[in-house]
Amino acid sequence: MTAIADPRSPHTTVRRSGPNLEKWGWIYMRVSGVLLVILIFGHLFVNLIVGEGIRGIDFAFVAGKYASPFWQWWDVLMLWLALIHGANGMRTITNDYITHPQVRRVLVWAIGLAAGFLILLGTLVVFTFDPCLGIESSTTDFLIELCAAQ
Repeated sequence: MTAIADPRSPHTTVRRSGPNLEKWGWIYMRVSGVLLVILIFGHLFVNLIVGEGIRGIDFAFVAGKYASPFWQWWDVLMLWLALIHGANGMRTITNDYITHPQVRRVLVWAIGLAAGFLILLGTLVVFTFDPCLGIESSTTDFLIELCAAQ
């Protein structure tokens, strides 16, 4: 017969030394969640309510937004926070439900690599966006003026 330990007995598992990564992941999820709410509602407000609303969103609108470093950094910050937030959530779910250590390790690495790749790709898209590529076929006056000034 096995005995169940007294609930008030001291915890006997040995904790690794170093930073508590689970605690910092937990804190990150709370902080990034609040920041993401602010960034996303700001993004939706500017894109859908200010100006012409949804009818005004086209290639020229995006080109005008990405001409400003402020909006580039806004969107990149939103991208980074959302992808890291989502990857951390998927890592937590994987750690909770996958019991086989090797499968769990492979899945956590795959989640990290996918998030890292998407962060890199999204950042490159935002900062290397050039609206003047293929301008010959554009009929938007804004783009013609923007590209002629360069």
